[in-house]
Amino acid sequence: MPLLFVFIIVVVIVAIYARRNAATRNCRWRQDRAGSKGALMKYNCVTCGVEAFRANGKPDRCLSKLNRPGL
Repeated sequence: MPLLFVFIIVVVIVAIYARRNAATRNCRWRQDRAGSKGALMKYNCVTCGVEAFRANGKPDRCLSKLNRPGL
């Protein structure tokens, strides 16, 4: 019985570890230095086409699903 609990805990830990970067697996961020504005660096996602301005490195998740206001 204790072996079953250990097995379940190991499975849960492995599942959490496997899903930790699921949001960024499809996005590939490239830095665009020509489009940067001061301290904000411009990043383009090659996969979904989203542009992002960041001061501290490339985005850590996909930003295409954010609710952005339309025109």
